[in-house]
Amino acid sequence: MKKISRYLPLALALFCGLKLATAQSLIDVNVGFGTVTDKASTTGMDQSTFAPCPLTSVTCSPTLSLGGMFMGVGANLMLWKHFGVGADVTLQPGKPSYAQLPAYYVNLKSRETFYEFNGIYQPVNTKKATLQLIGGIGGANTKYYTSSSAAGQITSTTTYPFGSANHFQIHAGAGVQIYLTDHVYVRPQFDFHYVPNFTQQYGSTTVIQGMVWLGYTIGDR
Repeated sequence: MKKISRYLPLALALFCGLKLATAQSLIDVNVGFGTVTDKASTTGMDQSTFAPCPLTSVTCSPTLSLGGMFMGVGANLMLWKHFGVGADVTLQPGKPSYAQLPAYYVNLKSRETFYEFNGIYQPVNTKKATLQLIGGIGGANTKYYTSSSAAGQITSTTTYPFGSANHFQIHAGAGVQIYLTDHVYVRPQFDFHYVPNFTQQYGSTTVIQGMVWLGYTIGDR
């Protein structure tokens, strides 16, 4: 009982501090749509070992570039007027073709996912709009799939997981959050992902992303 009494004032102070921080902070939740691009690798994929190989090799299949539609979901916690933290995930909803592997009679597909944890700085913060400068770290995940078709009265295609690759990434971006109402906003945002060793999958370690985020701010601005 004495131990509980000893720590009760500290617990009450911590609770009151959290309540005060929550009351003064804002939470943004958002979904986004856009694209992420990287050029195709200058090497290909070996049909037997799946390792990078020169395109002049007869067993080497060229790989395709990164692009197409991406979707995202994220949330930001603005602890102060100009500073906050956030996290988001951006991925391909589909599985575009990545390479043809004639040796296995399959079309290799892929799905790219980027995720990051960011610090946020808002040098401009008005009632109608904010400028956000964003930076953080995270990861990039490439999942591979193969598909096979069965023909008969009804033709069906089945997709199977084939493997994956994971990389560390550094992220930086800038966006303008424009408020359509007191709580609903739209945020065009431009981002760079620096992904070391990403040349194992694509042609560059620098990936460019353009997204439009639609979101809702929880809290009194």
